[in-house]
Amino acid sequence: MKKNLGRVFLFLYLLQLSLFASSYEWSVESSKTQAYTNEAIHLKYRCSFSDKSELYVIEFNPLTDNPEYTLELFSEKERIVDNKRTNTYEFILFVKKAGEFRLSLDTTIKKTNKDSIENGVLGRDNANYEDFSIVEYKQKSVVLDILDAHAQLVGDFQLVVKKDTPQVKAYEPYHLEVEIKGLGGFEYIKEIHWKIADTKIFTQSPTKEILLTPQGYKGVWKQKFAFVSDKDFTIPSFDIEYFDLQTKSLKKLHFEAVDVKVAKAYEPKQLLDDEEKSFSFDISYLYYLMSFVLGFIVAKIRWKRVEKATTKEDIFREKVQKAKTIDELHILLVLENERKYKDILKKIETKELKQVSDLKRLLFN
Repeated sequence: MKKNLGRVFLFLYLLQLSLFASSYEWSVESSKTQAYTNEAIHLKYRCSFSDKSELYVIEFNPLTDNPEYTLELFSEKERIVDNKRTNTYEFILFVKKAGEFRLSLDTTIKKTNKDSIENGVLGRDNANYEDFSIVEYKQKSVVLDILDAHAQLVGDFQLVVKKDTPQVKAYEPYHLEVEIKGLGGFEYIKEIHWKIADTKIFTQSPTKEILLTPQGYKGVWKQKFAFVSDKDFTIPSFDIEYFDLQTKSLKKLHFEAVDVKVAKAYEPKQLLDDEEKSFSFDISYLYYLMSFVLGFIVAKIRWKRVEKATTKEDIFREKVQKAKTIDELHILLVLENERKYKDILKKIETKELKQVSDLKRLLFN
């Protein structure tokens, strides 16, 4: 009996909420009335109810990416203060074309119906009812004056280059990392490509560590490179143009060319003795030779045998054993036989192989 009374009281309470419908009002704020193309604009939509409004559900998720603009959700909050409910939605807007821009977003508000309350609380089985009353709400238009930045990349950026000392041995990798950090449209930074004669270039796909803020995306963009050659080479300069929001003008991130000096590898003929020169035999040579042999026997010198790599396979094994990083091993395998080691190279590139010791065991076990 108590259980039934509880359900009746709950029904009466919800019915009262249904009969005395809540009222609500929407408002919108924009951080700017004028902005440049691809500049971040912070929008805040707020729905203020007259009470707690338990029977109302808001559907407001107008995420959009089209040729005219991009709209991304920044935050969504619901609060009840003094028994009044407030829903707040924040978006970051990026307009892609210059001119007057108008934005009016659609919102759906659902209200639980009286029949739905009766069937849910009292347990009636009536299929001829609708759960919700649906109201399509058109938000107030945001009107903006958009100026042409004359560049896709807009923001405030800084170029940082991390590089090795530009002096390496033949076939030794020269490492370089390009880093762009700041605030703005990182999606418009394009991957860097170099072509250098007689130089093999290993590169990783760019990575982004960025966070959406009311001022736009903030963070860092990186791309790493390794250059391998047996002769001197130059990494060409390049410029990345962007619109600086601080100075309201076009600027360039400039990469200065790098001249890398490469110490030549030994050639086989350099390892050979000079050509034999003719000379007249002197009997004193025999005396010196005999003295050396006798001295060796008397002193009983024990020689420690040092085995040197003689075959191509031994030389390769020796280089692998001396390698200290995954990058060095990666380059050695490519130079030795890229086709033979393609499966291992793939595991390195996909980060399946990260430890130097694991890679060495895989090569020689």
